[in-house]
Amino acid sequence: MQKIIRIGTRTSQLALWQAKKVRKELTELGYESVLVPIQSTGDIILDKPLYELGIIGVFTKNLDIAILNGDIDIAVHSLKDVPTALPKGIVQAAVLKRGNYNDVLVLKDTEEFFGQPNGIIATGSLRRKAMWLNRYPTHRVEDLRGNVNTRLEKLEKSETWNGAIFAAAGLERLGIKPKNVIDLSWMVSAPAQGAVMITASEKDNYVLDACEQLNHHETKVCVGIERDFLRLLEGGCTAPIGALAYVDAKTEEIHFKGVLLKKDGSKKLTVNKTARLGSHKFLAKDCADYIINRGGREIILEDIEGESPVKNKIYSTKKLSEIQKKTLPNSIGVEDSDFIKIRFNRIPTKVMKTPHENVVITSQNGVEAILNSFTKDELNFKNIFCVGRRTKKLIEKRIGKVTKVAKNGLKLAEYISKETDVKEVTYFCSDIRLDVLPTYLQAHDIIVNEVEAYKTMLSPVKIVDDVSGVLFYSPSGIESYLEENTTDKTAFCIGETTAVEARKHFKDVKVANIPDVESVLNLVNSHYLE
Repeated sequence: MQKIIRIGTRTSQLALWQAKKVRKELTELGYESVLVPIQSTGDIILDKPLYELGIIGVFTKNLDIAILNGDIDIAVHSLKDVPTALPKGIVQAAVLKRGNYNDVLVLKDTEEFFGQPNGIIATGSLRRKAMWLNRYPTHRVEDLRGNVNTRLEKLEKSETWNGAIFAAAGLERLGIKPKNVIDLSWMVSAPAQGAVMITASEKDNYVLDACEQLNHHETKVCVGIERDFLRLLEGGCTAPIGALAYVDAKTEEIHFKGVLLKKDGSKKLTVNKTARLGSHKFLAKDCADYIINRGGREIILEDIEGESPVKNKIYSTKKLSEIQKKTLPNSIGVEDSDFIKIRFNRIPTKVMKTPHENVVITSQNGVEAILNSFTKDELNFKNIFCVGRRTKKLIEKRIGKVTKVAKNGLKLAEYISKETDVKEVTYFCSDIRLDVLPTYLQAHDIIVNEVEAYKTMLSPVKIVDDVSGVLFYSPSGIESYLEENTTDKTAFCIGETTAVEARKHFKDVKVANIPDVESVLNLVNSHYLE
């Protein structure tokens, strides 16, 4: 039976148009597919400019998670919204033929305001704002967010705006034709503007083969150059960067134009270069180097140094990577420390001599502890039951196939007792662990042999009083925190198990939708940018 390809998409009208286009093209190739709408953070938070949200992949993250969780097979994106570095395990499956890449101005009334010093334009794009102010420095630019129709409605209702800037492709794809529209041909578009991208799991060969047939080579080459230019300038959503590459059909040359601006439009660096198609490997790097060597890095640093001072301070009870910290805007100051430290126990050899048909592992620490004492070849587990997608991934990479993964200990215990004939399990755990799983199993006549694989040691740090939010990743982290600190703060929790413990002590408890660090950081962003 042929696989039905599940197409993940955002819920906006434009995103659905793009997903339906992909579905139509797959159908024409003989593939069955179905749409799976998924709401993004960028669609939920509409009262802040994109560059203030501070979230990498604000429109794509939830679709990435859906692919990794196996909820969808492919995701359809506006390529300009996709971070230049895709998550591990996800690859670009195809880029469709590009549409109109220009920006357009939808006028409220007439063009008279162009020559006046007090014009007011609306846009949620940092690039469009900077380019407009560079051309019209006495004008004012106000924020405008929402889907295409919502933005048009806001423009219509506004009593002060003279116009708003839109991507031409979005209007055209929805069949919207405002009365007064001006093509802003002087405005360098966002990297990959007008292009549609399909992503998929790197392991799904069936889907990758299907999507490869939708790929438009010329578009793939051009947007690849534009996105490399963006990546090399270290831009993303925090710097006003424009890039456009196109192929001259007559000469088979790639023409590239790139621009970097100061956020207020007061400074601009531009580069124009060409390269033969097929000999364009270093075009993006050459152009990025040109900008950098003429003060590009200084322009970016000027904007960073001139941004708003820290307004809110948070503390993470687990060390964060620099990439994770960068997902927070400059207005949120973050400090971190490991409030929990792990020490692996030496598991006696005789433990492994006993057959272990059914094994339970509830954390990545449990996996590492087992492998600290034994090699993969020394383990002979028949059925491995685990908690958490990341734990499953680590087990299958380092030990062997997982029989069942569940979101938490209770759900795993319920599955084992109700859906299997298992009568005895070996539970590799810490000296500090929740009683839910073993208690439930024992209550349902299943023998639980506990092996203390590692010790969880509390390592609290006294945090300063002006910290307003604390990030927690486990009940043990909360226990450690409470040894030195007060509870007059907002507790941001990675999951419901941690939140249950937090609610015993904190009045204000927030829980991430997805149990991972990035989702906790997104939760922080949403809370402080409300």
